[in-house]
Amino acid sequence: MRVLITAIGSRGDVAPYVGLGRRIRDAGHPVAVAAHRQFAAMVREHGLEFREVPGDVQDLVPRLAERRPWQMTERIERTTRYMRAVGRGVLDAAAQGTDVLLQCGSVPFGYHVAKGMGIPSMGVFLQPLEPSGDFPPFLLSASRSTGRWGNRVLGNFALATVFPINRVVNEIRSEFGLPRIGALQALAQQRIERWPVFHGFSPAVLPRPADWREGLSVVGYWWPPSPADWSPPRELVEFLAAGPPPVFIGFGSMAAGHGRRLSALVGEAVRTAGVRAVVQSGWAGLSVSGDDVLTIGDAPHEWLFPQMSAVVHHAGAGTTGAAVRAGVPSVGVPVFADQPLWSARLTSLGVGPAPVPMRRLTADRLADAMRQSLAAPRYAANASRLAETVRAEDGAEPVLAALESIR
Repeated sequence: MRVLITAIGSRGDVAPYVGLGRRIRDAGHPVAVAAHRQFAAMVREHGLEFREVPGDVQDLVPRLAERRPWQMTERIERTTRYMRAVGRGVLDAAAQGTDVLLQCGSVPFGYHVAKGMGIPSMGVFLQPLEPSGDFPPFLLSASRSTGRWGNRVLGNFALATVFPINRVVNEIRSEFGLPRIGALQALAQQRIERWPVFHGFSPAVLPRPADWREGLSVVGYWWPPSPADWSPPRELVEFLAAGPPPVFIGFGSMAAGHGRRLSALVGEAVRTAGVRAVVQSGWAGLSVSGDDVLTIGDAPHEWLFPQMSAVVHHAGAGTTGAAVRAGVPSVGVPVFADQPLWSARLTSLGVGPAPVPMRRLTADRLADAMRQSLAAPRYAANASRLAETVRAEDGAEPVLAALESIR
């Protein structure tokens, strides 16, 4: 059975799908991953076929994060161009030979492509897209609950107003002669079909809402495989050995273009807090120097995070999962999308202090959050217990079982 996984987004979005794809391949199914060009090597080094999807997510994400009202028209235009390229890419990837399509949560095109091709499909989501009374919709970058009724209303509103995506969905459907459909209509159709969606995060981090429809499950994280030929740089090994465990600070794919400002801010916060720190440059291009600071490039979080005393991160789905698995306290610095939700959950679970949103980030606030994460023993104890739970879960097994049932 030839399996195609759509994996659209940044590195933190793609890596879990590579881990899931490797498990499916090891079970005997050829697996292809449809992703952007910069992730070709990561896909191929783990024995998976790579199918390129055009589009530059590194150009799009910073503009989506800038939520100024006067930029709305430009954001819609850029997002529409990007989504149109992605939609065509998913269509072309599926046409290269696919028996079952696994659709990521960031774009809904796979469901409609599979309908047109007459092949089965399933959702494999890293975020809870389905509206629920339990939490506010991440599509609105919301962190505060508006009550059960309000959360559900806002969740449906968010899905109904994703204009660029809905437009491209219907362009794809028209190629197959399928009738036009709205976002809420598609959601209703999936509910009627009980279209299966597997959510690749732990129920210990975000439990499955009781008001979700049948067919939606929360199965546990899909862990990315370690790079086959990676070894830590000597300077990183020496820095880790030279003193107590440092704090990790990195914002992943966020804050591109703000590297100089954030580098100065992070450097001041580290000095104020009096901690050792490993700073990951990321898309922001952070660069911080000092006797107790080391700036690094890419490094597998599954190797790095367990050696930290705390992790300061943007709370994207993939990075949150890696921090939880490491069993160390977290400080969330959310920017947009699902990040406010995950950072709020980490605080609720008692594995770190209150998040510091990027828009309110100052050196003093960051220093205070780092000090809090290290000073309160309960954060480390809670993080250790949570890590034991999530490490025991096998998020890939339910997906494999569902694939086997298609035969």
